[in-house]
Amino acid sequence: MSAHPTIRPRPGVMEIAPYVGGKSHAAGANRTIKLSSNENPLGPSPAARAAYAASADGLALYPDGSAVALRAAIAETHGLEAGRIVCGAGSDELIALLCKAYSGPGDEVLYSQHGFLMYRLSALAAGATPVVAPEAELTTDVDALIRELTPRTRLVFLANPNNPTGTMVDAGALARLAEALPPAALLVLDAAYAEYVRDQGYDGGVGLVRARDNVVMTRTFSKIHGLAALRLGWAYAPEHVVDVLNRVRGPFNVSAPALAAGEAAIRDREYVDHCAIQNEVWRDWLAKELAAAGLKAVPSSANFLLVEIGPSAPAADEYLQLRGIVVRRMEGYGLPHHLRISVGDEAACRAVAGAMRAFVAESAR
Repeated sequence: MSAHPTIRPRPGVMEIAPYVGGKSHAAGANRTIKLSSNENPLGPSPAARAAYAASADGLALYPDGSAVALRAAIAETHGLEAGRIVCGAGSDELIALLCKAYSGPGDEVLYSQHGFLMYRLSALAAGATPVVAPEAELTTDVDALIRELTPRTRLVFLANPNNPTGTMVDAGALARLAEALPPAALLVLDAAYAEYVRDQGYDGGVGLVRARDNVVMTRTFSKIHGLAALRLGWAYAPEHVVDVLNRVRGPFNVSAPALAAGEAAIRDREYVDHCAIQNEVWRDWLAKELAAAGLKAVPSSANFLLVEIGPSAPAADEYLQLRGIVVRRMEGYGLPHHLRISVGDEAACRAVAGAMRAFVAESAR
């Protein structure tokens, strides 16, 4: 569509290629196994389902704009201060609000080479300039990020574990990055996949947020909590950032059903642990099966595997789709020789492993 001759959006908006989520259906397949969006194959907890259903009686009423009960549940579960928590319509909204509040024309938003696509899109929407730092072996290179810092840097986004690679950096490196920031910049630790990390010493960034006034942590209910359809996330931040986010967010930015389901989900720790264990079992099983077929999966701490296929990655994707299996192609992340495969349930993992073995065998003929 051609641009209007006089009515124009702000600079940067027309540079945005609209975000395209993972495919949901395989054309022509009787049944689709969706492994393209890193969703929880087990779905939400029974408690969250019940809370969502019960919220139907209040649909005529506005939700609690301050999310008091949900913030209290998050604080209690994670040992945090409720006053330093802000809830949003997914962590995507919080990322966008941070860009809106802290960056604009002339400012820079920095992230890693294969970082989450929404960092770039949110920066452009705010009129800021996206800046990319190279990675080392598909892992965030903190030294490379530090080299890219300038007086114009306003935000640095770092997902840990990272999407789409599943790799991590340690707490010492994160602290070094936070210390190196220019005075006007914030470090945003995107911990969307935090619950899948089995390292007991990992806290998603909580300690660093507590120790400093220039670090924010974002989390989501879309992954392990299985509430992607409700769009719910939260941030833990210094009080000055919380004050700003509460000024720029919508007064009722989170729906009442999302608040109710989220409160029940965050309290159901037994279910969260069950999902994390099941993910670990089948993620590691799938990685071994792919390795036996001659395919390398990047070691992952999340609920997906980034698999190196080679130049035949598009053909592998088509092969899987013909068998009703939908995964994520990675051209948009600058990884055209890779596919990202979400960890499904046992049946899904066995199906994708079998299909990939067959693809490799047929390609070798």
